[in-house]
Amino acid sequence: MFKIIKNFSKKDVAIIFICIALISFQVWLDLKLPDYMSTITALLQSENTEIKEILEQGGYMLLCAGGSLISAIIVGYLASLLSATFSKNVRRKIFSKVQSFGMEEIKKFSTSSLITRTTNDITNVEMFIAMGLQLLIKAPITAVWAIFKILNKSWQWSAITGGAVVILLSMVVILMIIVLPRFKIVQKLIDNINGLTRENLMGIRVIRAFNAEGYQEEKFEKGNTKLTNTQLFNQRAMAVMQPVMYLVMNCLTLAIYFVGAYLINEASLMDKIEIFSNMVVFTSYAMQVIMSFLMLAMIFVMYPRASVSVDRINEILETKSSIMDGFLEDDNYITGEVEFRNVSFKYPDSEEYVLKNISFVARKGETVAFIGSTGSGKSTLINLVPRFYDATEGEVLVDGVNVKEYKLEALNNKLGYVPQKAVMFNGSVKYNVAYGDSGRKNITLDKIKEAIDVAQGKDFVEKMENKYDSNIARGGTNISGGQKQRLAIARAIAKNPEIYIFDDSFSALDYKTDYQLRNKLKKYTKDATSLIVAQRIGTIINADKILVLDQGRCVGIGTHKELLKKCAVYREIAYSQLSKEELENE
Repeated sequence: MFKIIKNFSKKDVAIIFICIALISFQVWLDLKLPDYMSTITALLQSENTEIKEILEQGGYMLLCAGGSLISAIIVGYLASLLSATFSKNVRRKIFSKVQSFGMEEIKKFSTSSLITRTTNDITNVEMFIAMGLQLLIKAPITAVWAIFKILNKSWQWSAITGGAVVILLSMVVILMIIVLPRFKIVQKLIDNINGLTRENLMGIRVIRAFNAEGYQEEKFEKGNTKLTNTQLFNQRAMAVMQPVMYLVMNCLTLAIYFVGAYLINEASLMDKIEIFSNMVVFTSYAMQVIMSFLMLAMIFVMYPRASVSVDRINEILETKSSIMDGFLEDDNYITGEVEFRNVSFKYPDSEEYVLKNISFVARKGETVAFIGSTGSGKSTLINLVPRFYDATEGEVLVDGVNVKEYKLEALNNKLGYVPQKAVMFNGSVKYNVAYGDSGRKNITLDKIKEAIDVAQGKDFVEKMENKYDSNIARGGTNISGGQKQRLAIARAIAKNPEIYIFDDSFSALDYKTDYQLRNKLKKYTKDATSLIVAQRIGTIINADKILVLDQGRCVGIGTHKELLKKCAVYREIAYSQLSKEELENE
C-alpha cells in the first residue's frame, strides 16, 4: 500500500505533514477535555466551590472543542485536495503509460481492464486517501496518547481496557484474512462486467440479427450474480465489525463502572472522591482508545479494496513497454525507402513463426503490394513498419535506418497509415481528416479538401448539411463503411508522408470508386512510397512490385505479368477472381 507514496509530489508530502501537525493538535485538544471534566467533578465535590470556577473550566472545554472542530475542517479540506490531486496525477500517468504500450501490452491487460483501472481502481484509492489519511493518523496518535494518560490510574481498569483492545484486534485480523483475497476477485469480476457490457454494445447489431438477446442476457446475468454474491459476502463480513465494536465499547464502560463501584466501596471516605473522579476520567480516555480502534476498523473496511486497486494501478505503471523509444530524430540522406532484411516474426508466447525470412526493398516512388490467402501474414508484415510489433529476427529499415533506432514520433511522422478497420473519432469531418497532424495545425482547410477529393469523398461530404464541419459520430456510426474508408485514406493523404501504408483499405469500395481512387492516388503520391495489402487482384495489378505470401513465406515477388507466369499461388488467386481473358486484357 505504501507504493502510493511514490506518486505524491513534494507539495503533497508537505500537505501530509501539515495534516499530521493539525491532527496531533486536534487530538491534544480532545484529550484535554477529560482533564477539565475531572476538575469540574472535583469542584462539584468541594463545598467552597464558586460557580465562576465551574464556568471557567467549562469555557476551556468549549475552546478545546472549537479548536478541535476548526482543525478537523482544515484537515478535511486538505485531505480532499490531496486525494483529488493524487487521482488526477495518477490518471494522467496511466494514460501516458498506456499510450507508450505496444500491442503486446494492450492485449495483456485488455481494454475493459484498463478502463476499470483508470476509473474504479483510482476512485477506490482516492476515497481511501480522503478518509483514511485522517483516520490513519488520528487513530494511533489518539490510542497511544490516551493509553499513556490512563496507565497510572488503575491496573484493574487498564487490564479491562487491554482485554477489549485484544478482542478488537483479533476480530480485525480475522476479517482481513477472510476478506482481502475476495476483494481481488471483486476487481476482476468488475473487469469482466465491463468487458461483457462493452461486448454487447459493440456487437448489438449482430446480437439482434441472430436473436441472441436471451443468450447475452444469461451470460451477463451469470457474471453479474457472481459479482453480487462476492460483494455481499464481503459487505456482510465487514458489517460484523461495527456492532462488535459498539458491543465491546459498551461492555467496557459497564466493566469500568462495575470495577469502580467495587473500588469505591472498599476505599476510605477521603479516597472515594478521588477514585470516582479517576473513574470518570478513565472512562473518557478508555472510550477514546476504543473509538481509535473503531476508526482503524473503518480504515480496514476500505483498505482491502484500496490495496488491491493500488496493486492493479502499479501493475500498469511498472509494466515495461516492449516497444522502446529510439534516439534518432530524422535523417536527411534517403527518403521514402522501406527495406526488410531476413525478417522473421512470431507473436509473444507463441512458438510458431507468422513470418519467415522476408526480404525486399521498396524504393521512393514505388508501389509495393502484398497478397496472399487469409492468415498468410500480410497485415502482420506491414505492422512491423510503424512498430506495432518489433521483428523477432532480422531488420526492418526505413530510409536506411533500423526502425528501432528512430524516436517513435519521428518514425510515425514519416508514415501515413490506413488500417483495415477505419477508425473515426467524434468530431467534424475536417477534424477527422486533420487528425494525423497531431494538433500542430499545419493542415489547412484547402489541404483537407484536396485530400478528400483525392480519396473520392468530395461528393458525399459536400452533400452533408454542414459539409466539412458536419459531425462524425464516434466510430463513424452515422456514415457507411465505404465513406469511413475514404475519410481514413484522406487522413493519410492530408499528412503528406514519405511512406503510405494501406492495410486492405479499399475492401469496402465498389470497383468503380476503387479504380478512380487508385488512379488519382497514383498521380498524387508519385513521389512517395506505397505499401498496399489487398485481396483484390484489380487493386494491385499495376503495382511496381507484388509480394505473394503463403503461410508466412514469400513464395513470389515481381510484377503482375511476371507472377502470372512463374508463381502458382498468385496464378491461383488471380484465376479465382478474374477470367483468363480479363487478366490478359489487363
